[in-house]
Amino acid sequence: MSNLNNLYRQAILEEANHPRHKGKLENKSVEVELRNPTCGDVITLTALIEDNKIKDIAFDGYGCTISQSSASIMTNEVLNKDFDTIKNMVLSFSDMITKEVKPDRKVLGEAIILEGVKQFPARIKCAMLSWKAIYQLIEKYEGKGEKND
Repeated sequence: MSNLNNLYRQAILEEANHPRHKGKLENKSVEVELRNPTCGDVITLTALIEDNKIKDIAFDGYGCTISQSSASIMTNEVLNKDFDTIKNMVLSFSDMITKEVKPDRKVLGEAIILEGVKQFPARIKCAMLSWKAIYQLIEKYEGKGEKND
């Protein structure tokens, strides 16, 4: 199992050092910003939405390796998915890192590499930040959250 943990650790570092979907979209439907006051992580998500699907997405901000790699993975996994699927992913991700729930690769995709975060309670909020942000982004777009300026 330690070889698998090492592989996951390397993948997490790779995501943080070479994040996908980093930046801000000029052509966006909605934007949200979340902060983790515990360790100072900040993430801004911008997304282009068509037919209740994420057609394009980007994240910007700064933070620890876990928050940045989680954001990179999340943005890649939610592309071209509908809102209900994404909300299910967020709940599954939360269960994976906060409870003793076996992750479902079909639901989470490569996000399962972050399963080991549950061993480090101080880092759970870091890993969850981008997942909370995508949930809030959808809520905002659907008119259930704070309105866009």
